[in-house]
Amino acid sequence: MRGDGSESPARRAGSRDREGRPMARAEKVAEVAEITERFESSAGAVLTEYRGLSVAQIGELRRSLGEHAQFSVVKNTLTKIAASNAGVTEELSQLLTGPSAIAFVRGDVVEAAKGLRDFSRANPFLVIKGGVLEGKMMTPEEIVKLADLEPREVLLAKLAGAMKASMAGAAATFAALPLQMARLLAALEAKRAEDGQGGTAEAQGGAEAQGGTESAGAADGQGGAEAQDGPQEQEG
Repeated sequence: MRGDGSESPARRAGSRDREGRPMARAEKVAEVAEITERFESSAGAVLTEYRGLSVAQIGELRRSLGEHAQFSVVKNTLTKIAASNAGVTEELSQLLTGPSAIAFVRGDVVEAAKGLRDFSRANPFLVIKGGVLEGKMMTPEEIVKLADLEPREVLLAKLAGAMKASMAGAAATFAALPLQMARLLAALEAKRAEDGQGGTAEAQGGAEAQGGTESAGAADGQGGAEAQDGPQEQEG
């Protein structure tokens, strides 16, 4: 009992365990702590209703889930307290009605969802009510869609293959760079040589033209002098 006269959450959480016998306060506190730890240490949690399933069928489901998830039958009131302690969305607590069991996912989320989906198809008494994945509430439809994805190992293998192909392409590109650079340098050298030869030819042509002009000028000067000397000889 609290100081204000109200009961604590643990005291309000039912009075009997799964076997129907009265639960001591210490047992309820321990169970709340255990469920809280499962919420906190799991990648996700899928809430189900197992009304009508036999003990043998529940055992079969647990074996089918294997290491990917831990399937636990829970008490609704204690689970609500544990979910609140773990910071789980209030939407999940609202689904805690009727005979409840939670698959706490600790392995491959896709494989766990696939195991629950396949078992519920073969055993309709198992009803997937919803779940939480990385803090996000998921509907039963979203959990089924999650089950349709490829397993984590397959996705990782495909990612590795894509990365390997990308790295191979990059390696080929880098290997081709020296050859491309050599070709570029050779082209530049050829262009420079071509430009140099063109400049030399133009210079030689200019010199020849200038020499021709000077020779023509000298010849004209000499012819003029001879014409001037001719009349003077006739006068004498």
